[in-house]
Amino acid sequence: MPRNVCGMALRPRNVAAYMRSLDWREVGKGVGYWSLHIVNLTCALHLFGEHVATLSFVEGPSMFPTMAMTGELTLELKWINPHDLKRGDLVTFISPLDPTRKVCKRVTGLSGDIVCVDPTGEYAPSTEHVVIPKNHIWVTGDNLPFSRDSRMYGPVPLGLVTGKLYARVLPWRDRAVFRNTFEYID
Repeated sequence: MPRNVCGMALRPRNVAAYMRSLDWREVGKGVGYWSLHIVNLTCALHLFGEHVATLSFVEGPSMFPTMAMTGELTLELKWINPHDLKRGDLVTFISPLDPTRKVCKRVTGLSGDIVCVDPTGEYAPSTEHVVIPKNHIWVTGDNLPFSRDSRMYGPVPLGLVTGKLYARVLPWRDRAVFRNTFEYID
């Protein structure tokens, strides 16, 4: 027969007696105490995820071979200054075409740079160039034929940038810190 904390057999009469014997003020204090700890922890985790760093799932063909098409779990830094971004950084931002989506691309141009709109010639003549306005960046996917990027929607305002990818976490065998190997030709 199961027993309660006091060692009494749990029969209907004993359960009722046990419930009457409890000091409900102490029970309430204990429940309230632990409830506040859970609420505090939940708030702290939420604030950390929104403003410091979070794990983000990145999938799709536009960033292949840097990212697998089937998807990878990455560490995304949120505590960044968009004005400190460098060419070659992997950034996440709200899509200018669909504000409900967050996308990941590589920064290929900064404010004041002159960039070739589309070196492939698919969306614009390969001779067309644009000056990136102040407080904007030019982003492209690593897999140009399968990427919807600044070649389609132009420079991205820094206000849309939500974070910077720091490392690949999963799959575990492919974990790595993303290094900036971008070469800028002046």
